[in-house]
Amino acid sequence: MTKIWTPLILINFKTYAEATGKNAIKLAKTIEDVSLKTETCIGLAPQFVDIAPITNAVSVPVFAQHIDPVEPGSYTGHVLPGSVKAAGAVGTLINHSERRLRLADIDVAIKRSREVNLASVVCANNQVVSAAIATLRPNMIAVEPPELIGTGIPVSKAKPEVVTDTVEVVKKTIPKVIVLCGAGITRADDVAAALKLGTQGVLVASGVVRAKDPHKVLLKFAEELLQEKS
Repeated sequence: MTKIWTPLILINFKTYAEATGKNAIKLAKTIEDVSLKTETCIGLAPQFVDIAPITNAVSVPVFAQHIDPVEPGSYTGHVLPGSVKAAGAVGTLINHSERRLRLADIDVAIKRSREVNLASVVCANNQVVSAAIATLRPNMIAVEPPELIGTGIPVSKAKPEVVTDTVEVVKKTIPKVIVLCGAGITRADDVAAALKLGTQGVLVASGVVRAKDPHKVLLKFAEELLQEKS
C-alpha cells in the first residue's frame, strides 16, 4: 500500500475537465513530481474510472471520491468499497458536501472501508457534526463549510473558530483521528493558516485542479508543509 502520512495535501479532482481521462493522468504526474521533490505527502481523489489508470502511472496515494455502504450483491449503480480498493485506491472520501450521506450510512461506510483496508476521510460541515462523526472512528475528518467551497474564501480565515473548535472536539473525542481543513483553499498562506489552527493537512480542489500552473501552486503548498515540519 502507498503510505499516507501527515501533514497531508489531498486534492479532489471532482469531475473537472482539467482532471478527467488523459488530463487526470497528466495532473497526477505533476502531483507526484512535487511530492517526490519536496518529500511531502500529496494524495489525490480522481473519478472512479480514472483510479486504475492513475495508480498504474504514479506512486502517490489515490483516494476514491465516494463509496456506498454496501457489500457484494444486488446493488446496481452503487460503488463497492472493495472495487475501488481493487482498482488501486488506498482511501476514500465519505460524505462530501456534493455527495452527502445520512449518519447511519456514514457509520456503515466507515466500517466497510476498514474491512477492505481503505483509509476513510469523512467530510463534515461544522464542529457539531465532526464530533458525531469522530465517535465512528474514521481515519480522518475534513471540516469544510459547504457555503465556502469553490469560493476562494478559505474557512481557515473566514471561519477560523469552526476549524479550531473542530480540532478541539475531535481530539477530545478520539485523539487519533486526523483533522483536515477544506473549503476555499487556493493560496499557500491558506495552507499555512490551516496548519496553524491545529489541522494536519488540507483538502483542496479547484485551487489546484483549475490553476493556470498546478505545479507552481502545489509547490508553494508543499513548501508550507515543510515549514510547518521544520
